[in-house]
Amino acid sequence: MKQTPSQTVGPYFAYGLSPEQYLYDFKQLVGNQMVNPVDEKEAITITGKVFDGEGVVIPDAMIEVWQNDGEKQLFGRFGTGTDAQNRFIFHTVKPTSVNGQAPFLSIIVFMRGQLIHSYTRLYFADEAELNANDEVLNVVSEERRSTLIAAKTTNGYHFDIWMQGENETVFFDI
Repeated sequence: MKQTPSQTVGPYFAYGLSPEQYLYDFKQLVGNQMVNPVDEKEAITITGKVFDGEGVVIPDAMIEVWQNDGEKQLFGRFGTGTDAQNRFIFHTVKPTSVNGQAPFLSIIVFMRGQLIHSYTRLYFADEAELNANDEVLNVVSEERRSTLIAAKTTNGYHFDIWMQGENETVFFDI
C-alpha cells in the first residue's frame, strides 16, 4: 500500500462545520451562542480576529471554544468569514475558578495551511490575582503571557489570535 497525500486542516470540512461562512443555505449544528445572551444575565461576549505572521486578518479560520469549569460544560464554533469584519464572536458565561486556578476557555484554531489544529487558552484580564497563581499560565514566559489574556471591554472581552510573528499567541501541545 502507498501512503496517501496529507491534507491541511481546512477549510475542507466547511460544508458540515461552518456552512454559513461559505454561503450554504443551512445553519451549522453548533454555533457561537454557548449561552443565549438574552436569557442569561451573566452572559459575556468574546470577540477577536485571527492574524497571520504579516498582520493580515485570516478570513476563513474556524475557532472552537471549550469550557468546563466543573459547573458548566459549554462548546461553541464560529467561522471568521461569517462576520463582515472577519471576527469570531462567542456568547458564553465567564467560567469559574477550579481548585484555585484562573478561569479560562480552551481555544482551538483550524485554518488552511495547518497540518494539525492549534490549541491555546484564553484567560481574563480582570482575574489578575488568579492569573498570577495559575499553574499553566506560569509555565509560559512572563513576556509572552499577555498573548493568552483577553482584554476587558465595555462589551465583554477582546482576544486576538496571532498565528506567527512578533505577537504570536502561545500555543500548547496536547
